[in-house]
Amino acid sequence: MTTSRVDLLVRQLDMIWMLFEYHAEELDDAACLWEPSPNSWTVAPDEAGRWVADWQVPEPDPVPTTTVGWLTWHVGFWWTTTLRHCFGPGAAPAREDITWPGNAAAATEWLRGLKGEWRAALLPLADADLDSTERTAGLAWGEGQELVNVAAWVNFELAKNVAEIGSVLHLRAATGAPPTT
Repeated sequence: MTTSRVDLLVRQLDMIWMLFEYHAEELDDAACLWEPSPNSWTVAPDEAGRWVADWQVPEPDPVPTTTVGWLTWHVGFWWTTTLRHCFGPGAAPAREDITWPGNAAAATEWLRGLKGEWRAALLPLADADLDSTERTAGLAWGEGQELVNVAAWVNFELAKNVAEIGSVLHLRAATGAPPTT
């Protein structure tokens, strides 16, 4: 029996998600905001109380280390952008409009919801949908790509970010460092 590409993408997503859930057990506010170096990108409330992520275009060289809070925002940013752009409703929000929920529990629930949306968006796709470039037209980082390649990239980006979350959590545990907030 042949495995469909959609089944492969969903199985890949589910395996990556198991690793996220493993790390989610260790997430609390202090872990999310712990800075692994003096030059870290993080999330913090702005003047209006919205939790915004550090960002710079172009990225500095070297790129700063990141907090778990920033990494969870980053996953939410890519998923929100891709879901809205490729599956609607409406246009994808600007990066500045995608904020971190403000604490570890809310961030975890936000990502669980986005994972559910992503999985549900993938499941009904046929090969013709995956081969299409219609849904990716105008996507700033996926223009002209077939949807299957964008979906695989988003899953890969999730895997990379979940591995980074684990690395920061392990580093924090290994150093015994208190949170810097």
